[in-house]
Amino acid sequence: MAKKYYAVAAGRSPGIYTDWATAEKQVKGFAGAKYKSFPTRMEAEQWLENPVYQKKEVRETTGREQAAVSPEYPQPDAIVVYTDGGSINNPGPGGYGVVIVTDSERRELSGGFRHTTNNRMEMMAAIVALRELLHCGKKIFLYSDSSYLVNGITKGWARKWRSRGWTKGDGQPVLNSDLWQELLELVDEVDVGFNWVRGHAGNELNERCDRLAVAAARHSAVEVDVIYETLGNGAASRDQGTV
Repeated sequence: MAKKYYAVAAGRSPGIYTDWATAEKQVKGFAGAKYKSFPTRMEAEQWLENPVYQKKEVRETTGREQAAVSPEYPQPDAIVVYTDGGSINNPGPGGYGVVIVTDSERRELSGGFRHTTNNRMEMMAAIVALRELLHCGKKIFLYSDSSYLVNGITKGWARKWRSRGWTKGDGQPVLNSDLWQELLELVDEVDVGFNWVRGHAGNELNERCDRLAVAAARHSAVEVDVIYETLGNGAASRDQGTV
């Protein structure tokens, strides 16, 4: 394999590196990172003097390819969180997966419930993540492929439901109000932004969360989702992701 030189113009320690593993540490999680690989050191040094990307280089990388390479890191001092959840046969054994990324480490969390729903596991993933980061004191960027979860927070639906005593505009009770209540309490305590990402589109951390959730649902679904099981299976048919 031909040797490559990695020029890092904007990163933790700008310079030229001869292996990707070391270069990646300089740019991964660094907002506004700018880097490029070259076949020779001379070309790398020349580019560092004027680190400009040509237009064709931008076109060569599709959105899907970008997602496959790296998740989004909006700020160098921010915490990036990816979450996912689901249940087998909905309702059924369920699980959630969480990946938390900071400048210094990457943590993974997961858990399984013996009988629950997709939406409840999507919400539980976010709740578990925010519980973990309750006193972090940093900006949190949370990414989920659940429109139900993200829209419930960003469009203000959950707060409206709470203000109405957990009833919707048509007077019907809000599903999963126990989890919405806890989620809103956590959101009020931390600086977090919710962001939607497309699922199964090559995003490294989104897909890792999916694998964690599936594994938890299949192999460690022992916790009891008390509220859901108390409500009974009749609620399951209505918990399909609509509001």
